[in-house]
Amino acid sequence: MFNMVTRTDNQDEKSNMMKVLDYAYEKATTGGLGLETAIELAEDYLQKNDGDPEKAAESLISWQIAKAGTAGFLSGMGGLITLPVAIPANIAAVVFIQIRMSAAIAHMGGYNLQQDQVKTFVYMALTGNSIADIAKDFGIKFGVKVAESAIKKIPGTILMKINQAVGFRLVTKAGSTGLINMGKLVPFLGGAISGAFDSVTTRMIGKTAKKMFITEGVTYSDE
Repeated sequence: MFNMVTRTDNQDEKSNMMKVLDYAYEKATTGGLGLETAIELAEDYLQKNDGDPEKAAESLISWQIAKAGTAGFLSGMGGLITLPVAIPANIAAVVFIQIRMSAAIAHMGGYNLQQDQVKTFVYMALTGNSIADIAKDFGIKFGVKVAESAIKKIPGTILMKINQAVGFRLVTKAGSTGLINMGKLVPFLGGAISGAFDSVTTRMIGKTAKKMFITEGVTYSDE
Protein backbone atom coordinates (compact mmCIF):
# COMPACT_ATOMS: atom_id res chain seq x y z
CA MET A 1 0.00 0.00 0.00
CA PHE A 2 2.80 2.40 0.87
CA ASN A 3 4.48 1.80 -2.48
CA MET A 4 1.23 2.43 -4.31
CA VAL A 5 0.73 5.74 -2.53
CA THR A 6 4.32 6.77 -3.16
CA ARG A 7 4.05 5.90 -6.84
CA THR A 8 0.80 7.86 -7.17
CA ASP A 9 2.25 10.89 -5.41
CA ASN A 10 5.26 10.82 -7.70
CA GLN A 11 3.06 10.63 -10.77
CA ASP A 12 1.03 13.58 -9.51
CA GLU A 13 4.20 15.60 -8.94
CA LYS A 14 5.45 14.85 -12.46
CA SER A 15 2.05 15.80 -13.87
CA ASN A 16 2.06 19.06 -11.92
CA MET A 17 5.61 19.73 -13.04
CA MET A 18 4.65 19.39 -16.70
CA LYS A 19 1.70 21.72 -16.19
CA VAL A 20 4.05 24.33 -14.74
CA LEU A 21 6.55 23.90 -17.59
CA ASP A 22 3.86 24.06 -20.28
CA TYR A 23 2.30 27.16 -18.74
CA ALA A 24 5.66 28.88 -18.36
CA TYR A 25 6.65 28.02 -21.94
CA GLU A 26 3.39 29.36 -23.33
CA LYS A 27 3.79 32.65 -21.46
CA ALA A 28 7.47 32.87 -22.36
CA THR A 29 6.79 32.47 -26.07
CA THR A 30 3.46 34.26 -26.49
CA GLY A 31 3.56 36.87 -23.72
CA GLY A 32 0.87 37.78 -21.24
CA LEU A 33 2.88 38.57 -18.10
CA GLY A 34 3.78 42.12 -19.06
CA LEU A 35 7.32 41.07 -19.97
CA GLU A 36 9.23 40.60 -23.21
CA THR A 37 8.66 37.29 -24.92
CA ALA A 38 11.59 34.95 -25.49
CA ILE A 39 11.79 36.09 -29.12
CA GLU A 40 11.72 39.77 -28.20
CA LEU A 41 14.36 39.15 -25.55
CA ALA A 42 16.56 37.26 -28.01
CA GLU A 43 16.29 39.93 -30.68
CA ASP A 44 17.11 42.65 -28.16
CA TYR A 45 20.29 40.89 -27.02
CA LEU A 46 21.30 40.03 -30.58
CA GLN A 47 21.00 43.69 -31.52
CA LYS A 48 23.12 44.73 -28.55
CA ASN A 49 25.80 42.19 -29.47
CA ASP A 50 26.10 42.87 -33.22
CA GLY A 51 24.08 39.80 -34.13
CA ASP A 52 26.58 37.40 -32.56
CA PRO A 53 24.48 34.60 -30.98
CA GLU A 54 27.27 33.37 -28.67
CA LYS A 55 27.94 36.81 -27.22
CA ALA A 56 24.22 37.54 -27.02
CA ALA A 57 23.60 34.29 -25.15
CA GLU A 58 26.39 34.96 -22.65
CA SER A 59 25.07 38.45 -21.98
CA LEU A 60 21.53 37.16 -21.59
CA ILE A 61 22.58 34.43 -19.16
CA SER A 62 24.41 36.94 -16.95
CA TRP A 63 21.45 39.28 -16.74
CA GLN A 64 18.90 36.54 -16.15
CA ILE A 65 20.91 35.34 -13.17
CA ALA A 66 20.73 38.85 -11.75
CA LYS A 67 16.99 39.12 -12.36
CA ALA A 68 16.27 35.74 -10.82
CA GLY A 69 17.80 36.93 -7.56
CA THR A 70 15.91 40.20 -7.36
CA ALA A 71 12.99 40.00 -4.95
CA GLY A 72 11.30 43.03 -6.53
CA PHE A 73 11.39 41.44 -9.96
CA LEU A 74 9.96 38.19 -8.66
CA SER A 75 7.15 39.83 -6.68
CA GLY A 76 6.24 41.95 -9.70
CA MET A 77 5.33 38.92 -11.78
CA GLY A 78 1.76 38.89 -10.58
CA GLY A 79 0.49 36.96 -13.60
CA LEU A 80 2.04 33.82 -12.20
CA ILE A 81 -0.80 33.51 -9.71
CA THR A 82 -2.82 32.01 -12.57
CA LEU A 83 -0.59 28.95 -12.70
CA PRO A 84 -2.58 25.71 -13.16
CA VAL A 85 -1.12 24.28 -9.94
CA ALA A 86 -0.28 25.92 -6.64
CA ILE A 87 3.43 26.49 -6.09
CA PRO A 88 5.23 29.37 -4.36
CA ALA A 89 5.31 32.50 -6.53
CA ASN A 90 9.06 32.97 -6.25
CA ILE A 91 9.75 29.42 -7.42
CA ALA A 92 7.26 29.79 -10.29
CA ALA A 93 9.03 33.01 -11.27
CA VAL A 94 12.44 31.33 -11.43
CA VAL A 95 11.03 28.48 -13.54
CA PHE A 96 9.59 31.08 -15.91
CA ILE A 97 12.86 33.02 -16.07
CA GLN A 98 14.86 29.90 -16.84
CA ILE A 99 12.46 28.68 -19.51
CA ARG A 100 12.26 32.10 -21.17
CA MET A 101 16.06 32.34 -21.11
CA SER A 102 16.50 28.91 -22.69
CA ALA A 103 13.83 29.61 -25.30
CA ALA A 104 15.48 32.93 -26.15
CA ILE A 105 18.80 31.15 -26.64
CA ALA A 106 17.06 28.62 -28.90
CA HIS A 107 15.73 31.50 -31.02
CA MET A 108 19.22 33.00 -31.18
CA GLY A 109 20.40 29.68 -32.61
CA GLY A 110 17.76 29.81 -35.34
CA TYR A 111 15.27 27.35 -33.87
CA ASN A 112 11.49 27.71 -34.22
CA LEU A 113 9.96 27.97 -30.75
CA GLN A 114 6.60 26.75 -32.03
CA GLN A 115 7.96 23.29 -32.77
CA ASP A 116 7.23 20.64 -30.15
CA GLN A 117 10.75 19.28 -30.52
CA VAL A 118 12.29 22.64 -29.67
CA LYS A 119 10.02 23.01 -26.63
CA THR A 120 11.14 19.60 -25.39
CA PHE A 121 14.81 20.58 -25.74
CA VAL A 122 14.15 23.77 -23.79
CA TYR A 123 12.71 21.59 -21.03
CA MET A 124 15.74 19.32 -21.22
CA ALA A 125 18.02 22.30 -20.60
CA LEU A 126 16.37 22.70 -17.18
CA THR A 127 17.91 19.41 -16.05
CA GLY A 128 21.44 20.84 -16.33
CA ASN A 129 24.10 18.16 -15.98
CA SER A 130 21.48 15.40 -16.11
CA ILE A 131 20.79 16.20 -19.74
CA ALA A 132 23.57 13.87 -20.90
CA ASP A 133 21.85 10.85 -19.36
CA ILE A 134 18.47 11.76 -20.86
CA ALA A 135 19.99 12.41 -24.29
CA LYS A 136 21.78 9.06 -24.28
CA ASP A 137 18.63 7.17 -23.34
CA PHE A 138 16.76 8.56 -26.35
CA GLY A 139 19.41 8.51 -29.06
CA ILE A 140 20.13 12.24 -28.95
CA LYS A 141 23.67 13.43 -29.53
CA PHE A 142 25.41 16.77 -29.24
CA GLY A 143 27.94 17.62 -31.88
CA VAL A 144 28.67 19.94 -34.73
CA LYS A 145 25.95 22.57 -35.18
CA VAL A 146 23.30 21.15 -37.46
CA ALA A 147 20.25 22.47 -39.23
CA GLU A 148 17.04 22.71 -37.23
CA SER A 149 15.49 20.14 -39.56
CA ALA A 150 17.56 17.44 -37.85
CA ILE A 151 15.47 17.46 -34.69
CA LYS A 152 12.20 17.44 -36.61
CA LYS A 153 12.82 13.72 -37.06
CA ILE A 154 12.10 13.05 -33.39
CA PRO A 155 8.60 11.49 -33.28
CA GLY A 156 5.90 12.64 -30.90
CA THR A 157 6.00 9.40 -28.94
CA ILE A 158 9.67 9.98 -28.13
CA LEU A 159 9.00 13.59 -27.19
CA MET A 160 6.39 12.44 -24.67
CA LYS A 161 8.86 10.00 -23.11
CA ILE A 162 11.57 12.68 -22.96
CA ASN A 163 9.16 15.09 -21.28
CA GLN A 164 8.28 12.43 -18.71
CA ALA A 165 11.96 11.82 -18.05
CA VAL A 166 12.54 15.55 -17.64
CA GLY A 167 9.62 15.83 -15.23
CA PHE A 168 11.01 12.97 -13.16
CA ARG A 169 14.49 14.53 -13.08
CA LEU A 170 13.17 17.91 -12.00
CA VAL A 171 10.95 16.48 -9.27
CA THR A 172 13.85 14.35 -8.00
CA LYS A 173 16.23 17.30 -8.20
CA ALA A 174 13.92 19.30 -5.98
CA GLY A 175 14.15 16.68 -3.27
CA SER A 176 11.98 13.89 -1.95
CA THR A 177 9.10 16.30 -1.35
CA GLY A 178 9.16 17.52 -4.96
CA LEU A 179 9.20 21.02 -6.39
CA ILE A 180 5.49 21.47 -5.82
CA ASN A 181 6.02 21.21 -2.07
CA MET A 182 9.08 23.43 -1.90
CA GLY A 183 7.04 26.14 -0.23
CA LYS A 184 8.29 24.69 3.05
CA LEU A 185 11.72 26.03 2.15
CA VAL A 186 10.63 29.59 1.53
CA PRO A 187 11.21 30.88 5.10
CA PHE A 188 14.83 29.81 4.78
CA LEU A 189 15.17 31.65 1.48
CA GLY A 190 14.27 35.04 2.92
CA GLY A 191 11.35 35.56 0.52
CA ALA A 192 13.53 35.11 -2.58
CA ILE A 193 15.62 32.36 -4.09
CA SER A 194 18.88 31.34 -2.50
CA GLY A 195 22.10 32.70 -3.96
CA ALA A 196 23.29 29.20 -4.76
CA PHE A 197 20.10 28.43 -6.68
CA ASP A 198 20.40 31.70 -8.61
CA SER A 199 24.05 31.61 -9.54
CA VAL A 200 24.64 27.89 -10.02
CA THR A 201 21.36 26.53 -11.36
CA THR A 202 20.41 29.39 -13.66
CA ARG A 203 23.92 29.64 -15.09
CA MET A 204 24.08 25.88 -15.60
CA ILE A 205 20.77 25.90 -17.46
CA GLY A 206 21.87 28.82 -19.62
CA LYS A 207 25.16 27.14 -20.51
CA THR A 208 23.33 23.92 -21.34
CA ALA A 209 20.89 25.76 -23.61
CA LYS A 210 23.76 27.58 -25.33
CA LYS A 211 25.54 24.28 -25.92
CA MET A 212 22.45 22.68 -27.47
CA PHE A 213 21.15 25.52 -29.58
CA ILE A 214 24.24 27.53 -30.52
CA THR A 215 27.70 26.02 -30.07
CA GLU A 216 27.02 22.35 -30.77
CA GLY A 217 23.50 21.65 -31.89
CA VAL A 218 21.69 18.33 -31.63
CA THR A 219 21.11 15.25 -33.74
CA TYR A 220 18.75 12.32 -33.36
CA SER A 221 19.03 8.65 -34.31
CA ASP A 222 16.45 5.93 -33.72
CA GLU A 223 18.97 3.17 -34.25
